[in-house]
Amino acid sequence: MAETAAKKKHYLGTGRRKTSVARVRMVDGAGKLAINGRPLENYFTETKDRNSVLAALKLTEMTSKVDVQIRVQGGGFTGQAGAICQGTARALKNMFSEAMVAEGTGEEGPAGGMVKKLRDSGYLTRDGRMKERKKYGRKGARRSFQFSKR
Repeated sequence: MAETAAKKKHYLGTGRRKTSVARVRMVDGAGKLAINGRPLENYFTETKDRNSVLAALKLTEMTSKVDVQIRVQGGGFTGQAGAICQGTARALKNMFSEAMVAEGTGEEGPAGGMVKKLRDSGYLTRDGRMKERKKYGRKGARRSFQFSKR
């Protein structure tokens, strides 16, 4: 029987933005990034969305050290990019938290500094702004029908 390859340690992170949800799976590797089975360049056409996806990886200088697999659903492109950004930051936080436990050090180590960098840059913070629901008797969330006096 053939030898099975040793399982690589993977790190998970979930990101949310508006109505988008991204599940991020990070494994040590060569820097491949796939979103719903497609490369980054094919999935996001705008550079601001691509930069948002890669922001946390660039900040921690892990762009070429990990392979990232992302499943994202719901919302639009910008919301999905924001969800992916938070998901990758959370996966990196899990990775560095585990490194701190392995070292047996506190927040002073290099891994603790990376988590602080991610938090200070705002990548771990959930943006809670959502679309307001439509109210009854109105045209939209706040827009009303034109009032006629006579």
